[in-house]
Amino acid sequence: MEYLKKPAGFPESFMWGGASAAFQYEGAWNEDGKSPNIMDMIPPHEGMADTHVTSDHYHRYGDDITLMKELGLKGYRFSISWSRILPNGRGKVNQEGIAFYNKLIDKLIENDIIPVVTLYHFDMPYCLKEEYNGWASRKILDDFSEFCEVVFKAFGSRVKYWLTINEQISILFYPKFTGSSPEDEKDDIWRYRMNHNFSLGHAIAVKLCRKYVPGCKVGPVVGWNVSYPATSKPEDSLASYNRDVIQGYSIFDLYIQGKYNPSFWSYLCDRGIQPEFSSGDKDLLKEGRPDFIALNYYRSATVKYAFLESREIKHQYNLSGKKGNITYPLRPGAYQECKNDYLEVTDWDWAMDPAGFRLTLRKIYDRYELPIMITENGLGAYDVLDDAGTINDEYRIQYLAKHIKAMKLAIQDGVEIFGYHPWSFMDLLSTSNGFSKRYGFVYVNRTENDLKDLRRIRKKSFYWYRNVIKTNGEIVD
Repeated sequence: MEYLKKPAGFPESFMWGGASAAFQYEGAWNEDGKSPNIMDMIPPHEGMADTHVTSDHYHRYGDDITLMKELGLKGYRFSISWSRILPNGRGKVNQEGIAFYNKLIDKLIENDIIPVVTLYHFDMPYCLKEEYNGWASRKILDDFSEFCEVVFKAFGSRVKYWLTINEQISILFYPKFTGSSPEDEKDDIWRYRMNHNFSLGHAIAVKLCRKYVPGCKVGPVVGWNVSYPATSKPEDSLASYNRDVIQGYSIFDLYIQGKYNPSFWSYLCDRGIQPEFSSGDKDLLKEGRPDFIALNYYRSATVKYAFLESREIKHQYNLSGKKGNITYPLRPGAYQECKNDYLEVTDWDWAMDPAGFRLTLRKIYDRYELPIMITENGLGAYDVLDDAGTINDEYRIQYLAKHIKAMKLAIQDGVEIFGYHPWSFMDLLSTSNGFSKRYGFVYVNRTENDLKDLRRIRKKSFYWYRNVIKTNGEIVD
């Protein structure tokens, strides 16, 4: 690390952006040669929208990019659907899928918007789940490698920022994102075998990216947040560190140091759920060191100690959008999450904590000393289209303003941050809450079950964020 003059704020080259993901945003789930992915085949919760149309970006990408340009975006983070490129998971390339992403990338560049591309965002081709249970099998590595190679060869000359795996920790703890069967979900050996394969998949993607896209920057997307001890009891401080390791450092260490965190490996061995290593795994993991870290941050966590004799409790999302309907996880011998009475929560019980954002950034950078790109941060809320045809989402503005201020303070603390892509540019399908829980700067005129006209309507936050970009991060109170 070089010791330079203390930064005053956001650098002139800072990449202000927005974010999305293919299965949540594109729609056209079975059009132009695309096969179903695992998210297409999961029945939505009762009354909630499915992946079939979502925001219909597939048919409206040109108009959407015009809105991105109007907003002033410098970068746009999106994912490429594996099943749109390789409908069988391998083999014959779907040229219509290639054509769509070619048009999307070219249109972004034409409008001076930097494409930031995610390779894997929860949407493995469903046929691979049927064939060999997907990421639970090492067979996935050859197929994922083929997908990466096709994508890098097709788009690599125009894309310089690549993201490998999105939120591996979410896939690990919330099996909905794997397309797994209920029997699999009860099997922690299966879960951590899959985690190992994802880590190898990340390393493969890094190697291939550097081979086919010289001069590129590549990194993983980690969904992580700091945790606080519930009390000053030493056991609760230990629980806080346990959670930091199990839900954060365990993944970071695999990606960046190419090895298992010692206390995490001990945690796995104590429970008999450690994965098996094959020849070459250790060397491959070492080759996966990224150029930067991409971080998704929404909330912080608070924990207390959980004794080994405790009964495990699985995390259950709040699906109702009414505060208090969340089930916090308990991991025996490690930690139990609980409510933090010092923090306000969203209608879905996510603790809003900009100071936690600053602390999370500092913890990551102090430990790994790699540049950080924020790839998700935002507020899911019930947005109301009023009689005048406007959406006054002042609550979203306040959330984002506080987090951008915290990010600026982290930069002044010495953290190297080079991009911010709030979730999301436009309303899209929430993975657990459909279209009722909205995140975008742009409203999509539809409900859970009524597509209406899918008209795009600028929210109040659209104009606010446009000014933030224009002034390079100035927040007017």
